[in-house]
Amino acid sequence: MPRFYCPAPLAIGATISLPDEAAHHLFVLRQAAGDSITLFNGEGGSYVATLTTVGKKQVEAEVKLFLPGETELPYALTLAQALPEASKMDWIIEKSIELGAGTIQPLAAQRCVVKLSAERAEKKQAHWQGIIVSASEQCGRNRLAHLSPLMDVGKWLAQQDMHKRILLTPRAELSLADWSRHHPPQAVTLMVGPEGGFSEAEEDLAIRQGVLALSMGPRILRTETAGLAAIAMLNAAWGGM
Repeated sequence: MPRFYCPAPLAIGATISLPDEAAHHLFVLRQAAGDSITLFNGEGGSYVATLTTVGKKQVEAEVKLFLPGETELPYALTLAQALPEASKMDWIIEKSIELGAGTIQPLAAQRCVVKLSAERAEKKQAHWQGIIVSASEQCGRNRLAHLSPLMDVGKWLAQQDMHKRILLTPRAELSLADWSRHHPPQAVTLMVGPEGGFSEAEEDLAIRQGVLALSMGPRILRTETAGLAAIAMLNAAWGGM
């Protein structure tokens, strides 16, 4: 059953017009009146709807049934990812959404090759939001992850954070795997550096700000691997897979 994000109030019995992108997708798939689809608006649960009108420019559906099920992790998880090269951030966001991340925090670090102006950052923000939507549609999540604005590492570290912040670094002696086995599920933020990692100054600043430094084991992981592996590791240790 095709599944779409529809940022509108949804209620049983209501007939709604689908967003342009969803309407185009259904038209291309040759869906017809009477076919069923699944809709969610990010407020929890999903809805089964029946297509009533399928046209090239407009698709309408009548909401028939509410499904209360959720697929969220039993703990809040934020991925604070320093900007990697090329399109790696797209991949990281997509896969972290599939794995259950609730917040994505892009970071500008000293070793980031990519430098975004305010205008480019705004465009990237809109692009990444689209990736969050499409990944949520695909993986069955009914709530959209929050995408925070790009921030400098130092400014972000200076903020107060109720979550346990974890810096993933090969310099650490204790591993995330060992730490998670001896601590209960809790809200966490995982910090992942760019290619080459965070600088020593950034890591030292993080530790002074109370961030816990943990390693990912004996092997050095790429920036596009480290965060995803860490989320999967916590999923396995604390539940959510």
